[in-house]
Amino acid sequence: MGFLDKAKSAAEQAAKKAKETADDVQTKRELGQAYGELGRTAFELIESGEVSHERLAPLAEKIRELAAKDDEDEAAAGEEPAAVEEEQAAGTAA
Repeated sequence: MGFLDKAKSAAEQAAKKAKETADDVQTKRELGQAYGELGRTAFELIESGEVSHERLAPLAEKIRELAAKDDEDEAAAGEEPAAVEEEQAAGTAA
């Protein structure tokens, strides 16, 4: 096997490894997004009273606290609170 053949083989292996790595990163990103969607849905169900569990209560409280802090920070900066923006985006605000 000549030098060019070895170089070509090494380049193909590197390309294959890069694609596998990119696929892994994409899968992890999608998994993170799915967990985020699950969490958002769970929080909505908690807030509506459809779901409750003692392990979820402190997590939901932390989200409420962080959302309130975010709203305060946005108000101080002269922006609309995130909850209003989300309602407007969903078409539910008056």
